[in-house]
Amino acid sequence: MTEVTLTKWNQFLTKFPDAHLLQMGEWGELKKDFGWKPVRVISEDAGVQILFRRLPLGFTIGYMPKVSSDQLPVTNEQFWREVDSVCKKNRAVFLKLEPDTWEDEFIIHHSSFIISKHNIQPPRTITLDITANEEDILARMKPKCRYNIRLAEKKGVTVRAWDDVAAFHEMMTVTGGRDGFGVHSKDYYQRAYELFHPKGTCELLVAEYESKPLASLMVFANAKRAWYVYGASNNEERNRMPTYLLQWEAIRWAKARGCEEYDLWGVPDENEETLEAQFESRHDGLWGVYRFKRGFGGQLKRAAQALDRVYNPLLYWAYLKFIGNRA
Repeated sequence: MTEVTLTKWNQFLTKFPDAHLLQMGEWGELKKDFGWKPVRVISEDAGVQILFRRLPLGFTIGYMPKVSSDQLPVTNEQFWREVDSVCKKNRAVFLKLEPDTWEDEFIIHHSSFIISKHNIQPPRTITLDITANEEDILARMKPKCRYNIRLAEKKGVTVRAWDDVAAFHEMMTVTGGRDGFGVHSKDYYQRAYELFHPKGTCELLVAEYESKPLASLMVFANAKRAWYVYGASNNEERNRMPTYLLQWEAIRWAKARGCEEYDLWGVPDENEETLEAQFESRHDGLWGVYRFKRGFGGQLKRAAQALDRVYNPLLYWAYLKFIGNRA
């Protein structure tokens, strides 16, 4: 196994054109600037990008985000011995693997992994099939969502590509304060834009009324998939429903790039019956966005549960206790 540069990693990924956003080399570079260390390792036709997060006393957590089964030789013991060597060199307490597959399609099994009690990425999401024509995609949406898209157009809202990351961050700060979620720094969003936008794999879109920004989002794409990762709106002109038209234009952007699936990235980790029964009364956590996202008519899915490969059982136990106390 060889630790490789960003350039060689991206060359390797050409063998896996449907790699998840979080396995792209640029994602590792983004995280490198904000507390993580990316290590990219290749062994013959297998390879992974591992992110290491520093803990006290020089220990780390290893994280393999959204790795496809095509990237990993499940039964290749030599490959896993090399992964273990990299993790131990970086003093990892454990290695967390989040498979890039859905719960009902889970195929990665290995005796040295245990089912994790915690995911890093939201496990449940809504995905849209965007292979049909635009009218059919609109027809699958909830009537109210479709109405709001057209209402925004009638009320003079327009959407365009944007590059004002500082203004986007200000809008994110407003949204985070209003809806109670954490917001990255301006430098984080700026770095993400600088890494992905030149490759054509990211766009920053803004919804405006009379040239005044009302809402904005950052959408990412790779091969056949697109992901709505960051979105924000201010408190002005909300009756014009700018977020609905904005999301629709992001879907159209993804479709124009040849994407077939649009991932709305994160809803509460509950079954559909619970979600539908409670979304009108709950607004905490991801409940606040479920009502919005469900309107686009996609399919509720849950990712395969994360797996942990433990190197230091005592510190792993302490970590789980700490995380459990924070939950």
